[in-house]
Amino acid sequence: MLDLTGCFDGGAGKPLYEQLYEHLAEQIRRGRLVRGEKLPGKRTLAQQLAVAVNTVDAAYQMLVAEGYLEARPKSGFYVLDYAGGPARPAAPSPEEDPGEDGEGEGEAPAFDLATGAVDTDLFPFRTWGRIQKELLYARPELLSHGHRQGDEDLRRALADYLGAYRGVVCAPGQIVVGAGVEYLLGLVAQLLRGGTAAIENPGYARSRTILENSGVPCRCVDIDEGGLPAAGLEESGANLCYVTPSHHFPTAVTMPAGRRAQLLAWAARAPGRYILEDDYDAEFRFDMRPLPSLQGMAGPDGPVVYLCTFSKSLAPSIRIACMVLPRDLLERYRATFGAYANTVSRFEQQTLRRFLEEGYFARHLSRMRSAYKSRMEALVRALEESFGRGTVRLEGRHNGLHLLLTLEDGPGEREMVAAARREGVVLRGLGQYYMARRELCPDNTVVLGYASLKDRDIPALVQSLRRAWGR
Repeated sequence: MLDLTGCFDGGAGKPLYEQLYEHLAEQIRRGRLVRGEKLPGKRTLAQQLAVAVNTVDAAYQMLVAEGYLEARPKSGFYVLDYAGGPARPAAPSPEEDPGEDGEGEGEAPAFDLATGAVDTDLFPFRTWGRIQKELLYARPELLSHGHRQGDEDLRRALADYLGAYRGVVCAPGQIVVGAGVEYLLGLVAQLLRGGTAAIENPGYARSRTILENSGVPCRCVDIDEGGLPAAGLEESGANLCYVTPSHHFPTAVTMPAGRRAQLLAWAARAPGRYILEDDYDAEFRFDMRPLPSLQGMAGPDGPVVYLCTFSKSLAPSIRIACMVLPRDLLERYRATFGAYANTVSRFEQQTLRRFLEEGYFARHLSRMRSAYKSRMEALVRALEESFGRGTVRLEGRHNGLHLLLTLEDGPGEREMVAAARREGVVLRGLGQYYMARRELCPDNTVVLGYASLKDRDIPALVQSLRRAWGR
C-alpha cells in the first residue's frame, strides 16, 4: 500500500520529483509496494501531494527507466518485480514487518555487504557544501532552466576529465548529463528500439530490465576469462551489445585489449551495430591505470555509447551520470529528446563542475582509492588468516569495490548465504547474477561488497562468517 508519510522530508536541496522518486523506490525495495500493484494516476497523486503533475510524471518516468515500474498504455503505472519478491505477500504478523532483505524493521543486519553501497564517511562534506553555498548566493540564474543536455561548462569539464583519465575522445556537445545511468540507458534504448541486445551472463539484471522495458529484447551471452566473447556475440544475432569491459560485474574480469578490438570489429562489420559501454567504477583500480575505454579506441564517430556515473565516486543519492553519444546517435537523440528538460539540478551540476575544474575531485579520488585499497587488503588478510589460504579463495583484489569469495568444500552458495544471514551478515551468491545457464556458476562462491564496511568491524565480520560456515 502506498505510504506518502515523509515523502518530502529530509530532501533539502533536491528537486521534488527526485525526492518522490527516492521515496517510491524505497517502498518498492522494502516490499511495501508489491509486484502488480497499481500506483495512483499522475493527476490524482499530484493533487494528494499538492505538487505539479509534471513532478509526479518525472518521478514515474525515472522509476520506469530504472525498472521499478511498468507503464501500461491507457491503464497506468504498475510495480515490477524487485529481486524476486512475491506478487502479493501475506500480511505480516504484528511482530514481524519484513524489510528490504527480509529482516524485521528492528533487526537490521550487523553487516551489509551490498555491492551498491559507498563509505559515506569519505564524502567531502565540507568542500561540497561550501561550493554549493557559494553557488546558491552568487549564481541565482541557476534557479532557471539550463541546457537540456546539461550545462555546457560542466560538459566541457567532463570531456576533459574523461579524456585524461579514461581515454574518451569526444566533444562536449556529444555528452548528455542525466539523473543516473539507468535513466540514460533507458533513453538510449528508446533510440535503438527495434534492435536486440546481447548482455553479459552473469551480469547486471537491472540493465536487462531497463533495455527490455524500453523495447529492446535481450539475449544472454556467457562470458569467459576475457569477458564477453566476440564469437558468442556473433552467434547471438544481436545488433547491440551491453558490456562492462573495464571491470565486469560481478566477476571482476577486465577485458583485454585484444578482446576489445574483436568487439569493435564485430560492430564495424554491419551497419546499425552499437556497443553500450558501462564504465561504472573504473576509478577504482589499485595496481595500475585501467585500459582505455572502448569509446576511446573507437573514436568520436565510432559505434560506442559510453556511460559512466558518479554514484560510486561521490554518493548514490547524488544522481549525476553522463553518456557520450556517437554523432549519428546524437542527431537522433536531439530529434527525439531535444525538448526534454535536464533531470539534474543545476546547483549539483555546477558543484560538480567546480569540483572537477578546481582539482578537488582528483584529490578526493586519491583519498578514496587509498582508503578502499587499505580496507580490501585488511579484509583479505583477515579472511585468509581465519579460514586459511587453502580453504578460502579471493578474487577481484585489483579493481572495483567487491570481492568474490569461494569456500573450498563449502556447503553450497545458497546455504552459505542463508547461514551468513543467520549470523547478521547480508551478502549475495554469485549464482544470483546468472540470468541463464546457472549451472555454469562455480559453487560455494559469494560476493562481498566492502565499500561501506568500517575498518574496525572487519574482525567481527570475519568471526561471524567463520561461525556461519562452521570453520
